[in-house]
Amino acid sequence: MKNKRSPANMSIILLLLFSLCTSSQAIGATTNDDPNRLQTYIVNVQPPEGIGFNSIEDRDAYYRSFLPPTTDALDEPRMMYTYAHVASGFAARLTAAEVLAMSKKDGFIQANPDRLIPLQTTHSSVFLGLDGANGLWNVSTSGKGVIVGVLDTGVTADHPSFSDQGMPPPPNKWKGRCEFTTSSSCNNKLIGARVFAQGSAVFRSTVKSISPSDDEGHGTHTASTAAGNFVPNVDVLGNAKGMAAGVAPRAHVAMYKVCSVEGCAGSDILAGLDAAVEDGVDVLSLSLGGAPMEYFGDPIAVGAFAAIEKGIFVSCAAGNSGPVASSLSNDAPWLLTVGASSMDRTIRSTVKLGDDTEVDGETLYQPKSFLPNQLPLYVPPPSGALCADGSLDSEAKGKVVLCERGGGIGRIDKGQAVKNAGGAAMILMNDEENAYSVLSDAHVIPASHISYAGGQKIKAYVNSTSKATAAILFKGTIFRRLAPIVASFSSRGPSAVSPGILKPDIIGPGVNVLAAWPVPVIGNSTSGRPNFNIISGTSMSTPHLTGVVALLKSAHPDWSPAAIKSAIMTTSYIDTWQGLPIKDERLRPASLFAIGAGHVNPLKANDPGLVYDIQPDDYVTFLCGLNYTDSQVSVITHKNTSCADYKKIEEGQLNYPSFTVHFGRSSSSEVTFKRTVTNVGAANSSYAVGVEAPKGVSVAVEPDSLHFSEVNEKASFSVTFSRNGTVKGLAHASGQLRWVSDKHELRSPISVVFRS
Repeated sequence: MKNKRSPANMSIILLLLFSLCTSSQAIGATTNDDPNRLQTYIVNVQPPEGIGFNSIEDRDAYYRSFLPPTTDALDEPRMMYTYAHVASGFAARLTAAEVLAMSKKDGFIQANPDRLIPLQTTHSSVFLGLDGANGLWNVSTSGKGVIVGVLDTGVTADHPSFSDQGMPPPPNKWKGRCEFTTSSSCNNKLIGARVFAQGSAVFRSTVKSISPSDDEGHGTHTASTAAGNFVPNVDVLGNAKGMAAGVAPRAHVAMYKVCSVEGCAGSDILAGLDAAVEDGVDVLSLSLGGAPMEYFGDPIAVGAFAAIEKGIFVSCAAGNSGPVASSLSNDAPWLLTVGASSMDRTIRSTVKLGDDTEVDGETLYQPKSFLPNQLPLYVPPPSGALCADGSLDSEAKGKVVLCERGGGIGRIDKGQAVKNAGGAAMILMNDEENAYSVLSDAHVIPASHISYAGGQKIKAYVNSTSKATAAILFKGTIFRRLAPIVASFSSRGPSAVSPGILKPDIIGPGVNVLAAWPVPVIGNSTSGRPNFNIISGTSMSTPHLTGVVALLKSAHPDWSPAAIKSAIMTTSYIDTWQGLPIKDERLRPASLFAIGAGHVNPLKANDPGLVYDIQPDDYVTFLCGLNYTDSQVSVITHKNTSCADYKKIEEGQLNYPSFTVHFGRSSSSEVTFKRTVTNVGAANSSYAVGVEAPKGVSVAVEPDSLHFSEVNEKASFSVTFSRNGTVKGLAHASGQLRWVSDKHELRSPISVVFRS
């Protein structure tokens, strides 16, 4: 029997621990000792040998044959979903005892308890260089004809971002439907809206109406970021004024509501992916993700594999657990894993201290009625430093209160606590981990979110005087600041599941992103104007990349998902417009585990010259190389798969647009990777290699030049990495490999890890 990945690798899962059995079958561990308690399980089974299903009824009957007889004796329906495209299996309400009985049946592979997965632009288009005569909007017809599927919290159908003004009808291949109570809620922009909530209903304490409408705002924001229509003269609380538009404003949108405020159930995510594949989407956007987990137990990784097999691109959030190492989610190599960075726009509020020292910060809420007068400055004792509700004493009344970030308390909630205590304003000071990464939030009181260093200045001032005062000066929208900077919250690599693949893949705008919102934000309840909001997260950077993919798909409909990913990664940039390396939240040069290949450059991605392509079967050789069992690989491929039929490869041998090398005491001092590139540029072209070798490593490329006479011609090369001298005390080094022609330069990052 082949070895499985060690169950110890699963210990990082925060929401649920899966217990792997020693056979080819696996039953997920439950968190309750009662074997008769009903809960939802996602069940994977082997498909029937040699035959397909003649009908949906045949498929459902086959899946129902796995359910124990006890499930027929109860009135409550047990089967929740049967999956047609993205998994071989179903989701059902079962007891642990019933799952144990089911596991003895031939064809059973695994059953994992369902879990909740967390949810993770007036200026974005300009910052990304999409507008203008030579911008990608013009080159790609703004995404015309491409269908973007969004899995999220729903959508506000009547928002002007989803107006179909200027939109053609959807392509003939579209098979989706509109599940609003009135079908007129959908149009040529919002062409579909569906709900999958059976899984999440189990976790909810209250019953909500089952509608594609957005109760939270997250889905409306992400969908409009990816493909919202043009909306003129927008702002949020008087800031960030301009024309709002999604990255692909002429693409169609289909919403699959699989999330609520509590999160997104894995069974619902699989059902949404299944429907999206059936409906005919071209690109999928998932601004959600949980803790890292093995691919065969991850509903997003499993469902997305079926999508990419059908040519559907899948863009996912890296997560908001940074800057902790190995905190990212959605790290399967067939996914685009997106981190978050800032733009060159800030909505500034400056703290002016009584000694005239000024500390710049940010806030979205800048009321004109709040005058920039000096007020008493109050620093709470340790018991109230985090400004939890009820923790502030009467000393806060009428004063500017310094609150420290963290403690699991929301940034806006801290302001509410200050307001409840009678405070006049809040200075929100970063903790050391978040350093210089500040955000423009719609606070409930006058506020300024400042850096950790700025907070230290204020504390030093307070300690120097018996009568500390502060004023907050609102300065509105300011451009041309240092950008991009990696957001502190953006999750970091290396991948915990597959450290031989560099993740994240890319970063994009995810800080202070303006997009559509279902309800008025604070202080803007009676204007009658369209609602927009500015929020931050990898949830915001992901739809930016989704929109870029839609533009590339429109311009290059024959490119595979892997080719599009390659184009995005190899044309990205790693320096700011000032010519400095992209920095992290501490203003240090950002590591590859923060930026991946770099920051997206949409126009260059449209013409990369060469691409690193990957076929679905190549991923199977990668999975077999992870020492997954045949059954575990079959869960991902949703068909009976034997690794004996495939040549196993090490992670680094996958034809990925980046290189990750591990050197250790027991490993070879020389590693060779092979890559193949496809010419998507001019028919007659030549490329020369250039290498920036990581410290302590020699890099040799053979051949050192590539020549093409045809479009779509392929050429292979090998890269040999050798240890070069001592690297005492060095844990990680980075470099890059470039292929350069007279018109193109494509760059692949090199990540080297030295293990003691």
